[in-house]
Amino acid sequence: MAEKKYVRIFARFERFWHWSQAALVLLLLYTGGRLHGLYEGLPWQKAFGIHLIAAGLIILLWIFAIFWHFTTGEWQQYLPTFNKLGAVIRYYAYGIFTGAPHPSKPTIRRKHNPLQRLSYLFLKLVINPAIWITGVLYLTVSLTGLPLETVAWTHVVAAYAMALFVLIHVYMATTGTTVTSYLKAMITGYEWVEVDEKN
Repeated sequence: MAEKKYVRIFARFERFWHWSQAALVLLLLYTGGRLHGLYEGLPWQKAFGIHLIAAGLIILLWIFAIFWHFTTGEWQQYLPTFNKLGAVIRYYAYGIFTGAPHPSKPTIRRKHNPLQRLSYLFLKLVINPAIWITGVLYLTVSLTGLPLETVAWTHVVAAYAMALFVLIHVYMATTGTTVTSYLKAMITGYEWVEVDEKN
């Protein structure tokens, strides 16, 4: 029978990577919005410079994170599974509003539920690469001969996908046992998880 223990499930680098990525993504969305003309305020040239620096830093961070995931085996946390996926979707669709228990509790070896695994995998394999590949193409479009407008709009669509992911992620972070329990776990690294002989 499983018991609950308060254990560290998020390593120090994992937390550093999460919060650094969050800060850089927000900075990129802010400066990208200015470059796209969504609002005024920050001078365009300054926004462009900040955007380039933040983009370079986040690509460097992603490279380190990929290395860390593969050398620690944490990449397995993102392998998709359909086990309990329907139950998790039903939980977030209406069960959460009726006080139903979460159908997929975190364990030491399985931090993410099936829906999280799919969404994080989509982020890492589709949204992130789309942003940095189109960003690099945007800067080198004169060398590649690709149509500037197509590259630019693909980059913007990927940025909007990232913004949507951030909004959903922030909302989902409030759906723990308390509004701040998931936030606390990503700050301290510790969370109440189910532990049994299989963990």
